Parts: sequence; structure tokens; C-alpha cells
Amino acid sequence: MEHRKTVRADEIERLIAPAVAGAGYDIVRLQLSGTTLQVMVERADRRTMTVDDCAEVSRLVSALLDVEDPLPGRYMLEVTSPGIDRPLVRPEDYDRFAGFEAKIETAQPVDGRRRFRGRVRGRAGANVLIECEDGPAAVPFADIRKAALVLTDELIAATRERAL
Repeated sequence: MEHRKTVRADEIERLIAPAVAGAGYDIVRLQLSGTTLQVMVERADRRTMTVDDCAEVSRLVSALLDVEDPLPGRYMLEVTSPGIDRPLVRPEDYDRFAGFEAKIETAQPVDGRRRFRGRVRGRAGANVLIECEDGPAAVPFADIRKAALVLTDELIAATRERAL
């Protein structure tokens, strides 16, 4: 019986994060799904990502993975930018994007519901604050399964005005 090395996404992130940061980028999210490794990055200076930026990070990460060889067998590396309607994955994302509309889905019910949509109001302790149509909600960050900004005219205009 063949034993395959089990690799976790957080192990790969720890391996590549210093070099990615040194090149002027922040890792937004890293996902390992089957044989695909997706690395979502943004520029540390918050300027708009370009195809050249993604190619630079791809070359850097690929070289690191070739040397360290943490993934068994063949894999596909996919480097992407978060886009305008980006996922919200780090606690500080909720402060950075306060005032914009977002959708949040939780792993377990919070006050009897799992889906929230409204304006992000930042954080209070370990909770993300969101102003929904039916009132404010405090969602524990640890319970958030998936969250993303909603593509609105306001978000598009803000993105054009300044780097978010």
C-alpha cells in the first residue's frame, strides 16, 4: 500500500508567505482542492493587481514548491487576484471594508440564521458587525464559513477612486 503525504493548506501558506510578502504581495486566501492549489493574492500597496503581478507570484511560488516539494505528485498552481467582489477571510478585512455591502454565511446558526446580507460595520471583539435590512447583527468571526463583498455601483466607484 502506498502512503501519500497529507498536506494542509496552512502548511503551504507558512512556507510561501514570507517570500510572497517580500515580493510586495499579501496572501488573501490559499486553498488546496484535490490537485489544484489556488493562491489568491493582492498587492501590499493595495494597487490593482495585473496579469503580470499574478505571473510574478506564480513564478515565485512555483520555484519555492519545486525546491521544498510539499505536494505529493502532480498539482496545478492557480494564482488569482481577489477581484472587486472579493472574499472576506481575515478579521481585518471587516474593518478595511466597513461601509460596503457583504454576504456572510455561517457554519452554524447565529440568532437562528446562517445567512446575512448588509453593510459591514467592522468588528467588536471576536464578532463581525453587519447592518442587515432587519437590523444589526454580531456574527462570531469563528463561525463564518464564507463571506464576500457584494458587487455594487458604490463598490465599483470606490475601487476606481482609490485602492481598497
